[in-house]
Amino acid sequence: MSSATANPSSSAAPSRVTLSLGHLPSKKDIKAPWPRTPTRVDPNNPPWPAYRGYHEYSFAHATMQARLPTILGKAIEDATRTLNDQSSEELILDLLASIERMEALMVDLSGNKKLRPIVDDNEADVALWNKEIAKYFQGKDFMNAPWLLRECFSVSKFWHDYDVFYRQKCDTFSRSSEAVFELDDKRLETERLMFLELTQVCLWGNSTDLSLLINMTEDQIKALQSTGGDHLAATEKNILGNHLNDLWNAVKDLGDKEERRIDFVLDNAGFELYCDCVYADFLLQSGLATQIRFHGKRYPWFVSDLFPKASEQERESLRPIRKGGKWVYEQHPFWCTGYTFWDLHSEAPDLFLHLSRSDLVFFKGDLNHRKLTYDCAAPASTPFDIAIGPMASSAGAPKVASLRTIKSDVVVGLGEDGDTVAEKLDKEEPGWKISGKYAVVLLSEGRPGEKVRFA
Repeated sequence: MSSATANPSSSAAPSRVTLSLGHLPSKKDIKAPWPRTPTRVDPNNPPWPAYRGYHEYSFAHATMQARLPTILGKAIEDATRTLNDQSSEELILDLLASIERMEALMVDLSGNKKLRPIVDDNEADVALWNKEIAKYFQGKDFMNAPWLLRECFSVSKFWHDYDVFYRQKCDTFSRSSEAVFELDDKRLETERLMFLELTQVCLWGNSTDLSLLINMTEDQIKALQSTGGDHLAATEKNILGNHLNDLWNAVKDLGDKEERRIDFVLDNAGFELYCDCVYADFLLQSGLATQIRFHGKRYPWFVSDLFPKASEQERESLRPIRKGGKWVYEQHPFWCTGYTFWDLHSEAPDLFLHLSRSDLVFFKGDLNHRKLTYDCAAPASTPFDIAIGPMASSAGAPKVASLRTIKSDVVVGLGEDGDTVAEKLDKEEPGWKISGKYAVVLLSEGRPGEKVRFA
């Protein structure tokens, strides 16, 4: 019996073991792994978290839910109106097919269907789009893919022979006369003050983005476009990331060079283009630049975009570009692709090399800023040269300036206190990131003069 009796100590539950975790870091010191390292960055995985349509807090959600269907609906309406003016059977059938494709896209967009390959329409960039979709976005729907690629895909592929946004551009520009006349009086101040003021004119001209002014009244447009001195002084406080003085120093220092080239990667047509031309003319007339190069789109990609087959008003604004070789207009296929400008060095090396020869490259507007910064949720305190990645860090990268009124979620370059500023505005002014009330003027020094290298 005694041999069958278990030893009580051998069957008892083990004593409780307490782990000592004092050597581990405090939770408050743990940081998210952002930004991603360059080898982990791709179109579906930006350096910081992507904005996606299902993020209800973001402008991406509002865009996919309301803006894009409205824009596409207006494009279909304009194409139908144009169709009714045609008499050529060939033109009618071609435009009718385009309308049917846009209507099919509307069904996909409204039903949040999966992204599908683009049917080859003899455009050189179709293979690029389909490669991106196949490689990074298989199975992704309109609300799930990153906003930047999805928005470009949604509005870029189905019209080539005319601008479906033509009538909207003409209407908006025709209501900009007061702001245009204001600009004619800015001639009597010192060069530095003139530079700072016209830079702001060029900046705030970006407020008139047709995709955001769908239901805006004429008085509201006039208020947005005001370029009076008092108005500019009052709104300078709304430039949250303000490198205006650094920008002036960069331009002023070009005076020692015989050739002084400044490039503009353009954004909107209409009033913004007029402001760009006034600014460029000042740079030439003052001797701060000896040549201006404008970079536009090959076709009407987004609602307000400038491209050669534009309205009569736009062609009139661009008339000086054709004279004397001091104003040069260029277009490159890269500007209408889904790539961000982080990919410019690798995907368009010829364009990067061309821009590296510029003394300063202005990127105008919201979309160009989003593509510079990979359109992702970087902290507002992120320095601009960090946010634009290879456009600042690659050998030979030119000086880059972004003039942007804030009309979407991504905000960087606000300085060391930028996160605090952004959090305060989130609480006090919900919607401040899409109102067009605030802006940034940001400068990256780049690595100009270094030999451009490609892997």
